[in-house]
Amino acid sequence: MGHKEMIAMLLAGGEGKRLGVLTKDMAKPAVHFGGKYRIIDFTLSNCAHSGIDTVGVLTQYQPLVLNRYLGIGSPWGLDRSNGGMAILPPYVKQMGGDWYKGTANAIYQNMGFIDRYEPDYVLIISGDHIYKMDYQHMLEHHKARGADVTIAGLQVDLKDASRFGVMHIGEDDSIVDFEEKPKNPVSNIVSMGVYIFSWKVLQKYLIHDEADELSGHDFGKDIIPAMLADGIRLHMYPFHGYWKDVGTIESLWEANMDLLGQEPKLDLSDRNWRIFTVNANRPGHYISAEAAVSGSIISEGCVIEGEVDRSVLFNGVETGPDSIVNQSVIMPGVQIGAGAKIYRAIVGEGAVIEAGVTIGDPDEEAITVVASDELVTNGQSQLEVEQP
Repeated sequence: MGHKEMIAMLLAGGEGKRLGVLTKDMAKPAVHFGGKYRIIDFTLSNCAHSGIDTVGVLTQYQPLVLNRYLGIGSPWGLDRSNGGMAILPPYVKQMGGDWYKGTANAIYQNMGFIDRYEPDYVLIISGDHIYKMDYQHMLEHHKARGADVTIAGLQVDLKDASRFGVMHIGEDDSIVDFEEKPKNPVSNIVSMGVYIFSWKVLQKYLIHDEADELSGHDFGKDIIPAMLADGIRLHMYPFHGYWKDVGTIESLWEANMDLLGQEPKLDLSDRNWRIFTVNANRPGHYISAEAAVSGSIISEGCVIEGEVDRSVLFNGVETGPDSIVNQSVIMPGVQIGAGAKIYRAIVGEGAVIEAGVTIGDPDEEAITVVASDELVTNGQSQLEVEQP
């Protein structure tokens, strides 16, 4: 296949249990986001803008929706004969097969794919994070430090650090300690789950880790600590932009709300860094004379007859007369009947909210979730969110 300086391996097989009914029938990276996109669009667009033309997408949990969406990678410029996109599910081998047992094991099982391109470096990324990053800048940082491993990191509130891999940083961005999801973190510098490995170094550790029956075969819990113990050169690449792990109902809702306003926290209108996606190809939206829309994203094909305030509506959503949609995320094709009221909710694709139904409470902080294709009648109003 020929030598590639760096290829990407995109981990997209996570079940996403904390997203509850939203991931009942699809992998987390396939969940809709931002009125027009799916979560995986962000990492794939980052690859496109970073000049990475070879991406292996590792799928496992409920892959049908995600695989159909990715196709041959055309929207992200990955429909190439030399490289491009490859979907990499677990498979049966001569000596038997196995599901991916962890993030490191998923890469181990696909070392043959990586070796086809004889890369100097391998970029490991996840398909469930919202951010814009030029991975070439991170690679330059990796080379300049003479690193074997570079981990993208950023600062978060200390109270949130226990959700992530926590790093202690020494001179010249060197990583001197790493602890995955500690109960009592003493640093607020956390891993974004974006790694650049010098391939030969990583390959050695993957093989060793696979032979360790006590290993969980995970980068954060096993590979990184083992490398630190052996004195491998690990450095952090400091990131200062917007980044969100949308692995929970609350963070997914918050990230959608971050798109609203005159100066949103995440700018999706930057023509120099477009987020590429599969076009829904719907007609323009329609807002009736009686409707009222404020501070919201209304996507193509929507028909709005009610009130919409600080909400994100995906393509093909219809809201009836006198309905209210407030601080909510309404996914494609949802039908909202006349007089229905929706507050602080995420409504899954194709759901039908009958006339007069009330979902959520404007005075409560909790986010209510409605599953895809669900029919909600008056007897089911005030649905409770599924907590992780």
